Amino acid sequence: MNNIRGVVCTLFGGILWGFSGACGQYIFSHYQLKPIELTFFRMTISGVILLTICAFKEKSGCFSVWRSVKNSVQVSAFAIFGIMFSQVTYLETISRSNAGTATVLQYTGPCMLVLLVCLMKKRLPTVREISALILATSGTFILATHGNPSALALSPSALVWGLLSAVALVLYTTLPEKLMLRFGTLEVTGWAMLTGGVILGIVLRVWNLRVQMGADGWICLLCVAVLGTAAAYTLYLQGVADIGPVKASMLASVEPLSATLFSVFWLKSEFRIPDLIGFVCIIATVFILARAKEKKQKSEI
Repeated sequence: MNNIRGVVCTLFGGILWGFSGACGQYIFSHYQLKPIELTFFRMTISGVILLTICAFKEKSGCFSVWRSVKNSVQVSAFAIFGIMFSQVTYLETISRSNAGTATVLQYTGPCMLVLLVCLMKKRLPTVREISALILATSGTFILATHGNPSALALSPSALVWGLLSAVALVLYTTLPEKLMLRFGTLEVTGWAMLTGGVILGIVLRVWNLRVQMGADGWICLLCVAVLGTAAAYTLYLQGVADIGPVKASMLASVEPLSATLFSVFWLKSEFRIPDLIGFVCIIATVFILARAKEKKQKSEI
C-alpha cells in the first residue's frame, strides 16, 4: 500500500512541478512581472505554507534550526545560494524560452554533480557516469543548435540561464544535506524559502512594488507558489519516505515531460524533432545515474 502511495505522490509532485513552470511561462507571456519578482512571491508564500505544515507535524516546533549561529548561517546560505539562485535562474530561463526547455536544461545538474564528486574524491567517472555525461552534453548541444553548430536554435541568454539553473540545482542539492539530516527537510526548506523571500522583498523594496495582473495572472501565481512549490514538495517528500530517494528521483523526472506537455497543449509552444531528441538524451541521464546510485547502495549492504 505504501509503495502505491509513494508512486502516486511522487508522480503528482513531478507533474505539479512541471505545471508550475508552465504557469510561470503564462505569466511572463501575458504580464510584465519579472522572474525575480515571481521568485519573491513564490518563496514567501510557499515558505509560510511549509513552516505551517512543519509546526503541526513536529512536536518540538519549527525554530530549532535557528538556535545556533552556525546553523543560522547555513540556512541563510541555502536560502540565497541554493533556493533563491535556483528559482531565479529557472524562471529567467522560462522567460527566455519555455517551461519544457528550462526544466530539461536544469536536469543537466545531476551530471555536473557527478563531475564535482569525481573532483572532490579525486577519482575517474564510472562507465555509467561517462555515459550520462555524454548524453547530457549531446542533449544540450542538440537543444542549443538543432545539430547545426553554426547557428543557435536557442537564444544565448536562455542557454546561459538554463546552465546556471543546473549549477544552482547542484548547490540546492549539496548545501543543505547535513542540516536536513539533523532538522528535517520540511523545517530547513521552509525557513530557507521564507528567508530568501524576505531578503528578496528587501532588495526589491516590495513595499513600492506595483503588480498589475488580471485574475488569471494571480491564479497562476498562486498555482506556482502553492501547487508547484509547497504541495509538490510535500508530495515528493512523502514519495521519498514510501519508496526511497532513488525510485522517487526517477519518477519525479516526469517533471520535464509534464512541463513540455503543458507548454504544447496549453501555451501552444512549438517543439521540433531535435528538441525532443535533446530532451530524451538529458532525461535519460537521470535514470542512468539513479540506477548507478541504486547499484552502489545494494553493493554496500
